[in-house]
Amino acid sequence: MKEYIHGGDIYRHPDVLDYSANINPLGTPPGVIRAAKDSMERVCHYPDACQEKLKQALAEYEQVPVEWLICGNGAAELIFALVQAVKPKRALVLAPTFAEYAQALEAVGCEVNREILKKEDGFTLQDRILDRLQKEDLQMVFLCNPNNPTGILMDPKLLRKIVTLCEKRQIYLVVDECFLDFVPEPEVHTLKGELKGKKYLFLLKAFTKRYAMAGLRLGYGITSGETLMTQIEAQLQPWNVSTPAQEAGTAALRETAYVEKARTLIFQERQFLREGLMKMGYPVLDSQANYLFFEGEPDLYEKLLQEGVMIRDCSNYPGLWKGCYRIAVKLHTENEQLLEKIRKVRR
Repeated sequence: MKEYIHGGDIYRHPDVLDYSANINPLGTPPGVIRAAKDSMERVCHYPDACQEKLKQALAEYEQVPVEWLICGNGAAELIFALVQAVKPKRALVLAPTFAEYAQALEAVGCEVNREILKKEDGFTLQDRILDRLQKEDLQMVFLCNPNNPTGILMDPKLLRKIVTLCEKRQIYLVVDECFLDFVPEPEVHTLKGELKGKKYLFLLKAFTKRYAMAGLRLGYGITSGETLMTQIEAQLQPWNVSTPAQEAGTAALRETAYVEKARTLIFQERQFLREGLMKMGYPVLDSQANYLFFEGEPDLYEKLLQEGVMIRDCSNYPGLWKGCYRIAVKLHTENEQLLEKIRKVRR
């Protein structure tokens, strides 16, 4: 059986209060569920292979040309398709960071080098990465901003230096912005403004977290690199995004009030959780995403699971160790429950 290495495994752990997956705490908008339901009357037909309605709505939402957009069966499909298209021999990823980057790279026989984010630096990306980009023979770099599982944002000036250097050295730079929706000033941190004229920059985004649509599988990428776009499209089968996913995605992009309500809630509850954990003596990073990263007792995961609460044990991330945890930001009553359960298992 395939090993499950992510959060959100409610199938092996039913009836838990799940803090291991970073989904919008408001749940899927009713209009999105309704759009997916209504589309079931048309599932006798193939989905639109051109994804025309969805891409037009995305182009308006992201304020980019339609031809810069590519959609996938979740962001994960695009990660694998991108790597299959380029087939890099040597790539750089952060440690810790999302596991799928290295998994996709290793699947094509790529040598994966890691830029270790150090605890003493607050797990922030440092300028020393520029030396590696300058000196090492790299074909691809993956960055996640804010990073997963730490929730730490990257310095926008450093990011733009990385973009310039990668373009100059013809290194494909993939920046995962899936969690930018939940930071206070996403427009300051997005690299969308850097895309025009760049052949090697690819931004990764998803509906999963923003609209609580994890089960529908819908992600998208943005690039102005025509050759890169053609190469990725060649790796995807024609009907990779289902009709319910396309209709749900189109409906979701109209849910502006829902997104703003979720952002306000997350900002408040993230601080509530952080203060609660710190009062108990836990070191907590200043995450800017819809989750928090902290250090606790080595057996905290197991003890909480016995109490019906599942958090993300991050010890399987390269660069981390037993006792590192990530928790989602949820509704206030749920967050109160979590803190109370932690207090209980520590007695």
